[in-house]
Amino acid sequence: MQPSSDSGVSKAPAEQRIESRVNSLIQELTLAEKAAQLGSVNADKLLNESGELDEEAVSDHLSNGIGHLTRIGGEGSLPPSEAAERTNELQTYLREETRLGIPAIPHEECLSGYMGPEGTTFPQMIGMASTWSPALLETVTETIRAQLEAIGTAHALSPVLDVARDLRWGRVEETFGEDPYLVAAMACGYVDGLQGDGDGVAATLKHFAGHAAGTGGKNRSSVSLGRRELRETHMFPFEAAVRTANAESVMNAYHDIDGIPCASDEWLLTDVLRGEWGFDGTVVSDYYSVEYLRSEHGVAADEREAGIAAVEAGIDVELPATDCYGDHLVDAVDAGELAEETIDEAVRRVLRAKARKGLLDDPTVDADAATEPFSTDEARALTERAARESITLLQNDGDLLPLVGEETDSVAVVGPKADDAQELLGDYAYPAHYPEEEIEFDATTPLDAVRARGEEYGFEVRHERGCTTTGPDTEGFDAAANAAADADVALAFVGARSAVDFSDSDRDRINKPSVATSGEGCDVVDLGLPGVQRELVDRVHETGTPVAVVVVSGRPHAMERIAATVPAVVQAWLPGERGGEGIAAVLFGEHNPAGHLPVSVPRTVGQLPVHYNRKPNTATEEYVYTESDPLYPFGHGLSYTEFTYGDLSLSTDSLPPAGTIVADVTVENAGDTAGDDVVQLYASAENPDLARPVQELVGFERVSLDPGETKRVSFAVDASQLAYRDRNLDLVVEEGPYEFRVGHSAADVVATEPFEVTGTKDVSRTGRTYFTETNVTGGAE
Repeated sequence: MQPSSDSGVSKAPAEQRIESRVNSLIQELTLAEKAAQLGSVNADKLLNESGELDEEAVSDHLSNGIGHLTRIGGEGSLPPSEAAERTNELQTYLREETRLGIPAIPHEECLSGYMGPEGTTFPQMIGMASTWSPALLETVTETIRAQLEAIGTAHALSPVLDVARDLRWGRVEETFGEDPYLVAAMACGYVDGLQGDGDGVAATLKHFAGHAAGTGGKNRSSVSLGRRELRETHMFPFEAAVRTANAESVMNAYHDIDGIPCASDEWLLTDVLRGEWGFDGTVVSDYYSVEYLRSEHGVAADEREAGIAAVEAGIDVELPATDCYGDHLVDAVDAGELAEETIDEAVRRVLRAKARKGLLDDPTVDADAATEPFSTDEARALTERAARESITLLQNDGDLLPLVGEETDSVAVVGPKADDAQELLGDYAYPAHYPEEEIEFDATTPLDAVRARGEEYGFEVRHERGCTTTGPDTEGFDAAANAAADADVALAFVGARSAVDFSDSDRDRINKPSVATSGEGCDVVDLGLPGVQRELVDRVHETGTPVAVVVVSGRPHAMERIAATVPAVVQAWLPGERGGEGIAAVLFGEHNPAGHLPVSVPRTVGQLPVHYNRKPNTATEEYVYTESDPLYPFGHGLSYTEFTYGDLSLSTDSLPPAGTIVADVTVENAGDTAGDDVVQLYASAENPDLARPVQELVGFERVSLDPGETKRVSFAVDASQLAYRDRNLDLVVEEGPYEFRVGHSAADVVATEPFEVTGTKDVSRTGRTYFTETNVTGGAE
């Protein structure tokens, strides 16, 4: 695995022309016009109820220009052609009716696909992380990019680089999991596909930084992290994406870290991001986070004070609307509370982004062609492929799976996740983002896909929902049990509903049938299946019919009792609009599952944190009533074939602190079915100067193998990848003994090999390697 990097072609002349143009504009802008370039306006303030421009509102909000247009297509609920038309009209107004004619940067959300009407919805990112394939994700985001560009979008508010270790947090589903290396690798694949060679859509890395580590697993809650853990774990993916994928934008996180809100943290947004890492893109605020300095954190007395703190810390653009910037910044400069030079620096970055995207030359798009990238056969095939490759087989006792259609007479399909298309989608998918609205979209549910195979192979499909995702109602249990009792096999589709929830909590929620318990604002204290779904699985199991449980959810669930009773468990995550097809392809053996877990699945919520790379004393200490190990470990994933590894060999047993070591292992498909394996390489420091994780992922490769085929996987690891922050928080490669481990998961290590780092050396800012280079060849020589 090696994320792609910049081509290295010199862009100096073009950048010089851009800088000259930007500097000329800054000299011409008035202070009010400068402040406008740091603001934004959202769709509902510019569009009327018919989706047309409100000309008076446009004049009110855009007369001095604007930095960003917020979600004209998505928030405006406009189909692609209309989204392009409205965006063109707004850009034309800015070009022709404002003094200097500076267009805006239109932005949209696109976590699992463009979050607007007709956007293709791919698997949620926790599912994409289960593919362990940055290359596949890059292909996915190339498709997303085409749809965004068609409607005039130049900037996207994705991907999420938060390292998710508290699984109570509702936004776990938006992340790439618990490991900073895997998160970084997947994020770079996302950025590469979206941005292309710089001529695509700007990607926004969020939420900077540590957003997944909130107190109590709550969204936006305070974070208490030492600088070492903050840098090594939670900031590493951002650094890697900035330094290797040239990410063009970063978004601050909502919370405070040790009392300092990220939105006003100059050390985070300027000293580290721009100073240490050399980031020259734009920093945009998470929605309303500047205002939250006043209303939520209480560190600002009013909007003006909040705006001053944010722009001085390094936030260039306030989103989604101009609440604390705009006139507040102008007044602050006039009052001597804010230096105009601070505004100039932020404006320079915004104008530079506009110039790099070609917006200063021609910001319009061909509205007549806007529909072309939408609803294509290629996009549908890709989301189905992504769903298949994301699905993870957690257990398969007695080889219940795959089902053989020709040998099956009847299948019972039960559970609340079997026949609701919206239940397949993540929280930032357009149809799921607004759960109170009914939105029609094309999707294939698991029941649809199983029925299609029933028609193909001639078996009967009996369907009973049994229960809802939440709520105490068990009236459907008898019907579900009866359907299972009369079937050869039962497929139980269970999980959690995903959405964005900003409503106030109420005690009656426990009785409601479809409450979102995954997604933004949906934090929980119990990781069990919500509602009475576990009891439904128990009831179906009691019939004696073999049961395969398919978990369709954005978060891992603690299912120790279910795992102990049913033979097969499949983790499907939130597989997107063609998720039903992907699931059925795995269940019926049309696709050999190759997903591997990007998070550790706990036995109980009380085990948290349970991530694989804890420090030794945390990892080994036991509880009174349960063990310390997770139910399913990080990196785990079964197949319908068997993969065996040869010995691990190293190019040297002595690694200089500025050198490279190559680890080689052969992997063989010892079964009779073609399949993919994810070869994982971990490193462990044997007696480090500081307490270190028991092991850390340093490389991986997804390998395709035919039956009986053998391939050799080589991992070239740079010594700087073993570095950590010493007692002075300097990044240092430490002398001493280390060990490489290769395995099927973090817990299933099949080969190890020791080596020695021969000296101690500081790692310079330009001397760090972030990713292992891998090479796959056809078998042993």
